[in-house]
Amino acid sequence: MFSIPHPSRRHLLLGGAVGALALAATAVLPSTNAMAATGCAVTYTTNSWQGGFTATVAVKNLGDPVTNWTLGFTFPDGGQRVVQGWSATWQQSGSAVTARSMDYNGALGTGASTTVGFNGSWTGSNPNPTSFTLNGTTCTGGVSTPTTPPPTTTAPPTTAPPPTGTTPVAINGQLRVCGVNLCNQYGRPIQLRGMSTHGLQWFANCYTDASLDVLADDWQSDLLRISMYVQEQGYETNPAGFTNQVNTLVDKAEARGMYALIDFHTLTPGDPMYNLDRAKTFFAAVSARNAAKKNVIYEITNEPNGVSWSTIRNYAEQVIPVIRANDPDAVVIVGTRGWSSLGVSEGGNSDEIVNNPVRAENVMYTFHFYAASHGDNYRNEVQRAAARLPLFVTEFGTVTYTGDGAVDTASSTAWLDLLDRLKISYANWTFSDAAEGSAALRPGTCAAGTFGNPASLTESGTLLRNRIRTPDNFPTS
Repeated sequence: MFSIPHPSRRHLLLGGAVGALALAATAVLPSTNAMAATGCAVTYTTNSWQGGFTATVAVKNLGDPVTNWTLGFTFPDGGQRVVQGWSATWQQSGSAVTARSMDYNGALGTGASTTVGFNGSWTGSNPNPTSFTLNGTTCTGGVSTPTTPPPTTTAPPTTAPPPTGTTPVAINGQLRVCGVNLCNQYGRPIQLRGMSTHGLQWFANCYTDASLDVLADDWQSDLLRISMYVQEQGYETNPAGFTNQVNTLVDKAEARGMYALIDFHTLTPGDPMYNLDRAKTFFAAVSARNAAKKNVIYEITNEPNGVSWSTIRNYAEQVIPVIRANDPDAVVIVGTRGWSSLGVSEGGNSDEIVNNPVRAENVMYTFHFYAASHGDNYRNEVQRAAARLPLFVTEFGTVTYTGDGAVDTASSTAWLDLLDRLKISYANWTFSDAAEGSAALRPGTCAAGTFGNPASLTESGTLLRNRIRTPDNFPTS
């Protein structure tokens, strides 16, 4: 969309592991400069559902230091397959699986550990592997394989207590990334559905106790995306004021049991490195202040554009440690190339992210779309990417990429059906009364305070309220 210094949308998203094991030499691929491991221990943990599972593999080196390692194991059942892995290069030949270290986790000193994982599929049964090798040497220092649920159940193991409330945060608790999914405190994939604010500098009167009561209770929204512009009369003009404004809305969302998605809303310039120092200052402040909360998610750059994925990744790997120093558990969402289109709007695709992911845990990647401008080619890429990357649609509109125009009901419905099927969380642009087609509220609603009046909803608002109000059915066991 276009960039303007008044309350209209400004978006440029262009249309356009195993039984007793002695792995064969062909199964354990050589690693450059790899040394034999003289001892190791493995903990293999799974969350399973019908036909699929997520495996987390913690490897501890009990022997001499190694540089560049290969972990090997064999699936006991012939129907088990690695679908998508992270923190290692994964290969499977028959039932034999190997995971080779990345450049950032290849060195394991004596007593050092690393954790890798993958999403898998299964047919028949899904028993855990019981033997592992590290650089060809069998790990005899202990193998821990917590019990996986029987193949007929969809519930993963959990130690979390039953929820004591009915709000999204009370039910789901602290979120985390598991494989390609956003998962709740029970380790089960969930989808959050909610709304984004417009710029806080323009629409502060839209985000009152009364409006947020309507959003939480009537709309039954799971989350509020707090869109804090950095430029366009935003954060850079009053860092302390805007930080306080964001923190207040985090508190208001928490009080209503909604998740708060803190959006560092950058668009122009499109290079996130331009705002690197501001980002570090802002996220140091909000992560320290909100570290004890379970409802906070951090979106560290809104819509990078005109820059390479490597630049965005470099930015992320400098900002994420600032957040992690205060809040080690929260989910962090990273913008993608081409106005957060996974690169599609600049002629690319998600392969660049899959081949060069952000080197951090608990990270998801952003996708944005505007239904009247972005059709099947964008949907096809999201479906392809969702099998390999954890995605979060932090912003989308029912209209054109300008944020205005008529609602495209057919394309909006196709998008929402896809996101529901893939359990991809989303926030709609916008819960505001801006004079544009993407706004959920009619002009004048915020000043009048008529948030709960159905007549105050636009066509887009009516569509989104009806979708968000449908039951979440969050899994708790």
